[in-house]
Amino acid sequence: MSKIVKELSCITGSYINSVGEQKNRYQRIGSIIQTKNGEMIKIDVIPLKEGGWDGWAFINDPKHKDEDVPF
Repeated sequence: MSKIVKELSCITGSYINSVGEQKNRYQRIGSIIQTKNGEMIKIDVIPLKEGGWDGWAFINDPKHKDEDVPF
């Protein structure tokens, strides 16, 4: 049985919050999964952003399904 160990995300843009601060907008693009043969990367989407994706992704702990994701 596979288990999600980490999530992959990248910056896809920015926005201005309610107090006027510029913040990055992130998108989850895949996962690192533990399998019987070791860790594997599963890419679910290729992010679209102005200028094209630079190939960099953040590796984060997985979020619980009931957790709100502020995007």
